[in-house]
Amino acid sequence: MEEHSFLYGPVNRALAALLGKPPVSTMAPKLSAFFFPNGVWLEDHVIMALVLFLGLAIVLPLARRKFRKRDPNAFQNVNEALIFGVRSLIDDVVGHKGAADHFMPLLGSFTYFILIANLMGFFFFLTPPTASFQTTLALAITSFVYFNAQGIREHGVLKYLAHFAGPIPLLAILIFPIEIISNTVRILSLSLRLVGNIGGEHVATGAFFAMAPIFAPWPMMIMGLVGAALQTFVFLILSTLYIAFAVAHEEH
Repeated sequence: MEEHSFLYGPVNRALAALLGKPPVSTMAPKLSAFFFPNGVWLEDHVIMALVLFLGLAIVLPLARRKFRKRDPNAFQNVNEALIFGVRSLIDDVVGHKGAADHFMPLLGSFTYFILIANLMGFFFFLTPPTASFQTTLALAITSFVYFNAQGIREHGVLKYLAHFAGPIPLLAILIFPIEIISNTVRILSLSLRLVGNIGGEHVATGAFFAMAPIFAPWPMMIMGLVGAALQTFVFLILSTLYIAFAVAHEEH
């Protein structure tokens, strides 16, 4: 039986009362299966992602207003450590002045969203959005569009595309399609790695909890905590590397 968060039923009942049932009967079967696979307005991963987005949009600005240079609280210390770590990573990987200021908005957003989304699986009344392929695919597409846009912004369209042709003109006709495919496959690499690890851990923890509710889940939860942080770091470092490759200048 598929697990749902505590908001799944109330939100969809409220939407059904307000908007009526989803128009699945008037749509082609493939379209209805794509947009409304369970016959409801919002899937659970969408609800959880919206809740997380709204929570971050409210909490982080409030935390910024309460920033204290002297005697910071624990929440501020955690945020400062996280932000400092992401900025240091960007500076080290991209390697040019001002890189952290330029790329921090997106990469910092990835860090907060993915880390907290992964940790949502620890609460029985929530489901982690990153356990859904649709969520991780959306994150991967965002990263893909962003690093390619940064490459075009840095080099221009023609010079950026020429980067995929390789250094030997005679081999360009062979290298170019291979590099384009390799670049595009990064979407699947980012999305499948994240959903596979988080989704698998969530299912495994649920299974152990059903067998032995008190003792069995604890080792899995400890592993899940490590996995949540590790998978956030992997997504972040890969996205940062892709940006670095896209904006890098060839040395002559």
